[in-house]
Amino acid sequence: MVNSNKMATVARDVLLAPVYLYQGRRIKRDTVRLPEPHGERHGHVQLNHSANTLSANTQKDAVKKTLTVMIVGDSAAAGVGSQTQQEALAGKLIPILQQQSVIQTQFDELTWSLQATTGHTSFDILRRLYILPAPSQAVDIMVLSVGVNDTTANVSARKWQQQIEAIIAIAQRKFGVRELIFSSLPPMAQMPAIPAPLNNFVGAKASILDKILQKICAEHDSVTYMATDFPRMIEEHASGTPIDITVMFASDGFHPSSLMYGYWAQQLSELITQLLDPSTT
Repeated sequence: MVNSNKMATVARDVLLAPVYLYQGRRIKRDTVRLPEPHGERHGHVQLNHSANTLSANTQKDAVKKTLTVMIVGDSAAAGVGSQTQQEALAGKLIPILQQQSVIQTQFDELTWSLQATTGHTSFDILRRLYILPAPSQAVDIMVLSVGVNDTTANVSARKWQQQIEAIIAIAQRKFGVRELIFSSLPPMAQMPAIPAPLNNFVGAKASILDKILQKICAEHDSVTYMATDFPRMIEEHASGTPIDITVMFASDGFHPSSLMYGYWAQQLSELITQLLDPSTT
């Protein structure tokens, strides 16, 4: 049976193809190119917890347990839209994790690294993971931000699925990842930089890739899909008053603002805590 809605959508996109092409070229020409923020991309943090009350001899003999966190991905993971890494995802996330009692109880130290580059697609991220040297210690938490560039590059659903599967395989095999977290694709239809009707076309494509990502994550152990709660971000920031959606985006109207990075980091920290200690749910 022919799906009439799907046929209508295809017919509409064919008719609007010249418009999409024109708008896409104009975005590439006119959109401000924001740089990746300056700042550290790796670090080591000593955690303060009840272990400090142990005797000096006990502390000396104890083996320190380290939580290893790696953030991998595209320009959003790299923090584009912020001035410094302290205002970006990694810079917001690590201080929050340091304060979590679950983490302070289980670990003595926290080591983190950021492996992300503007423009990277799922294929670029896969290649990066192949090139990176195997870590001396297994990665406890790996956070992936991927999909926006696959959307704009019009990567096929089949290729997207293959590359996400391959990323999961190498992350678990080579990096020994304990918990792998994929962030959902952002609401591309709401990005101020993308005008109508192109925004609806891009948003629909992103939605297709996002649904495939959800399905793949559900089929693998220790792989979690995190739906970034965009409505919650807006509600908490607005405190019940109307809000201009643009405050959630950087000056280019495409990347997250520092405000949005903060909410994203908070949601990630909550999920990481739950994964490390399911009893907190």
